[in-house]
Amino acid sequence: MPNKFFSGLSKFIPGLGLINTYKKEWLSKDIAAGLSVAAIAVPVGIAYSGLAGLPPETGLYSAILPMVAYALFGSSRQLMVGPDSATCILIAAALTPLAAFGSEQYQSYSILLAIVTGILCIIGGVLKFGFIANFLSKPILTGYLNGLAISIITGQLGKFFGFNIESGGFFRMITEFFSKIGETHFLTFTIGFAAFVLLRIFKKIFNKIPAPLLAVIGGIAFISSMGLENSGVRFVGNVPAGFPDIVLPVFDLGILGTLVSHSLGIVLISYCSAMLTNKSFAVKNGYSIDSNKDFIALGAANIFSGLSQGFVVSGADSRTAVNDSSGGKTQLVSVIAALTITVVVIFFTQYLEFLPVTVLSAIIISASIGLFNFAYLKKLYLVSKNEFLLAVVTSLSVITIGVIPAVLIAVGLALLRLIAKTSKPNDMILGRVEGLNSYHDINEFKNASKIPGIMIYRFEAPILFFNADFFKKRVLEITDNEKEKIQYFILDASPVLRIDITSSDVIEDLIFELKARNVVFGIAKVNGEVNAILQKSGVKDKIGKENVFENVHSAVEYYTVK
Repeated sequence: MPNKFFSGLSKFIPGLGLINTYKKEWLSKDIAAGLSVAAIAVPVGIAYSGLAGLPPETGLYSAILPMVAYALFGSSRQLMVGPDSATCILIAAALTPLAAFGSEQYQSYSILLAIVTGILCIIGGVLKFGFIANFLSKPILTGYLNGLAISIITGQLGKFFGFNIESGGFFRMITEFFSKIGETHFLTFTIGFAAFVLLRIFKKIFNKIPAPLLAVIGGIAFISSMGLENSGVRFVGNVPAGFPDIVLPVFDLGILGTLVSHSLGIVLISYCSAMLTNKSFAVKNGYSIDSNKDFIALGAANIFSGLSQGFVVSGADSRTAVNDSSGGKTQLVSVIAALTITVVVIFFTQYLEFLPVTVLSAIIISASIGLFNFAYLKKLYLVSKNEFLLAVVTSLSVITIGVIPAVLIAVGLALLRLIAKTSKPNDMILGRVEGLNSYHDINEFKNASKIPGIMIYRFEAPILFFNADFFKKRVLEITDNEKEKIQYFILDASPVLRIDITSSDVIEDLIFELKARNVVFGIAKVNGEVNAILQKSGVKDKIGKENVFENVHSAVEYYTVK
């Protein structure tokens, strides 16, 4: 009975399925992976909280309950959720116009933003909007991440060199940085640079060792052993100990609409980014994921993050990679990592007081370098100049007008490009290949020949309201321009996966116009959805059941004999 109960419940809470399926030999690997993930998550969480404009402890809170929530509701065995550089920048972009950076109101809005984002994710999963994982193309995401990396690194330069830079756009910060380069605090820069070199060396040579944790321990040990507490180096300062209280945000209802609009952009980016990581590791480890369940799981993670005084979280590719390379087998890794971070939060936060801020900047800068993907940009340039340009425009938009507007511009450009391409898709005239009952593009196959009196036409896209007139125009053009008299026109509808009422009306008009030219309209290989619309709209009756065929060959045989 208990097994049946858990089996039924696991359909809604996949993580519970482990109770019936877990193998003892996995435990040691899951424990090792969980400890490794926690070793990365602690310093990264502290570093990224500063990126979001929030106190260091919020980064730790954002890595506890969210990981447990995702372990319960997510379908992935490897994905780790928590603070992420992209979402942290989006948080800062959304909240900075609404409240003073780091203020109590700012923190309250951050909690609300996480809860609203979580609710929207759950709604998206329930409505089966998981398909939006494919909405942002890889060129857009590549351009977005490249631009984001530049923005993040620029924003950390002042802390890395030991002086203040006012935020205010990429070019303004770069100008201010070079104007203040003479104010560099040498000890701050030396500590940060040493941490950065350590991180890069370990990433290249000892990539299984948690270099961010070593950098944090090394920075604290250096300051304490050398007695440099009053040297002018900026420190993290006091980090409150103890598990966070569950809280509800205090806010003015008037701000809710603004936060919801920002949350939509955050949902799009964080979910698509998480799913890219999710799918990659699922394929690598030979299992499938449920994108809608993972949408809900990300929503649950964000709600628990907000309620526990954390901020918006997403899939964390670096911690997921650590989990995978450490041999993690199941979602239990997330639970073990969360318990480990809880121990740190309760018993060890006092050791973080003299952690140099420049070390955190080094961690962020090093992680941001990993966001660059110049190899894929090169591939885009060689394969598709248009998509390369889309990636570059996205990058420039991120560093000039900000991340959220850049996302909207990138999505808008992608949609315009898709509509432009679909409004005038490829089409072709088909001919019969001698010795075969197959029909191919006469421009690609030299031995494909037209059949006298019959025109076979293929339209390589769905026929919808924005390309229906183009479809009709092309059919009439090729029919009128044919030197030999056309008696029968056959539409190979195999690529036409969908039509709408507008296009069915256009097809009806086309039938009458062809009839006026003494041309019979026939259609072959109609799928179920298209057939249903043609039937309901009455267009199928206008075509005539004798002119609807299972395949092109049957149509040609019928019209040839006729």
